[in-house]
Amino acid sequence: MTKCSICKEEIEEHFLHKLKGSYIKIDGKLKTVCSECQRKYKDEIKTKL
Repeated sequence: MTKCSICKEEIEEHFLHKLKGSYIKIDGKLKTVCSECQRKYKDEIKTKL
């Protein structure tokens, strides 16, 4: 399983191994963010990573 780049917890997967979160591209690298962190840090996600 994949871990969130902010809270370091495992991200759940949906059917067909899709993440319950999203990928954010920063400096040419993909970072994973869980849906809970997306709700908490709406405007501050890029500064947290």
